[in-house]
Amino acid sequence: MRNHTRTRMRRRLVTLGLLAGLLVPTTQAGAAEETPDGDIRARVEAVPGMRLTGEKPAAPGYRYFELSYRQPVDHRHPERGTFEQRLTLLHKSVRQPMVLYTTGYALGADPAFRSEPTKLVDGNQISTEQRYFGTSRPESGAVDYSTLDIWQAASDHHRLIQALKALYGGPWISTGGSKGGMTSVYHRRFYPRDVNGTVAYSAPNNTDDRDDTAYDALVERLGTPSCRAALKAAQREALVRRTELVHRYDAWAAKERRTFTTVGGADRALELAVLRAVPMFWQYGDATKCAEVPAPTASTDELYAWLDATSGLKNYTDQVLAPLTPYFHQLGTQLGYPQYRAPHLDGLLRHPGVQDVRSYVPRDVPLRFQPGAMADVDRWVRRHGSELLFVYGENDPATAERFRLGRGSRDAYVEVATANHRARLTDLTPEARARAEAALGRWAGR
Repeated sequence: MRNHTRTRMRRRLVTLGLLAGLLVPTTQAGAAEETPDGDIRARVEAVPGMRLTGEKPAAPGYRYFELSYRQPVDHRHPERGTFEQRLTLLHKSVRQPMVLYTTGYALGADPAFRSEPTKLVDGNQISTEQRYFGTSRPESGAVDYSTLDIWQAASDHHRLIQALKALYGGPWISTGGSKGGMTSVYHRRFYPRDVNGTVAYSAPNNTDDRDDTAYDALVERLGTPSCRAALKAAQREALVRRTELVHRYDAWAAKERRTFTTVGGADRALELAVLRAVPMFWQYGDATKCAEVPAPTASTDELYAWLDATSGLKNYTDQVLAPLTPYFHQLGTQLGYPQYRAPHLDGLLRHPGVQDVRSYVPRDVPLRFQPGAMADVDRWVRRHGSELLFVYGENDPATAERFRLGRGSRDAYVEVATANHRARLTDLTPEARARAEAALGRWAGR
């Protein structure tokens, strides 16, 4: 009788245990995994140097945190002060891959934003603000531009990754577009083992800033001969009507309370906008826009509106340039910046050298170019780069000087899509897309 009672009790305990197992929380559609993660908010806040500044509603299955992480102003001399680097965390599960999205600029604040690699690997995502952009600057607001270089920024990302790998121990992927894509490659150059793979979109590789012939050659191949002729004619006509357009430009600036101190006046700004119009037309447009290029007989209103829509006349005002001073400083010290030839405008140009990056930077900010910086990164990619995927658009002027692989490159790819500066994997041919997605999946352990 006693044995029979014990048997019944054991069966009952087993049944209760099974029921308890069924009641353990599991991942539900539209809910983040909390069981393996614990209180992820508390765990993130516990990371030394990390500060939570807010949490916002996110897409189903995610939590979205706004954070700042304390970084040294100078990684070689940490005692020289700190600043807080802004970042956001889109959390899904500590068991999913982590994607580091480097903006290269100031940080946006869209809880719904997921980069293409994040979607493909169904991962978490950290988005970072570049040092000295936005609010990621010393509390005093003063910036020591001698500490704004690609190594210091790469060290910011290295330090952040090391701090978070205790929470996210799975595969890491880095990615970014344009300057953000460049940033992801520079990070790999100095810390090649921080992540398992990198997807860099539309990342220029300006190894010799003195030679811009590749850019000139590319824009002379884009589109049809008639489209290229129409673009050149529109540029010429804008400078023929310079007096009218500058008067209109100045009036707009006065109304909007905008100024041209850095560039040096509305006349210089207009000339710069005209010179940049053709590369910017292709950077964000395509041949379907050729029909919109105004003819020489177009009204001044039409010509002004087209130039504004194509080159962005507000881009040359102090109010736009001031927050971008760190960007142009980097262009003028390490990254390089193309200047386009325009022989068809001979006799109409008044400001020699206006395309130089110095036009965008206040005179009290020093610029001393380091010609070896980009050449060093280029050598690393060709001799030692691995787990790299470069994606370009064939209509993008940045493709003129793209990254190229070498004998030492391993598990690395350069893919060119029928697209512009916004090229994505979805723009590739089916074969190239399959190859790229297979590589990304392999790096992410999918």
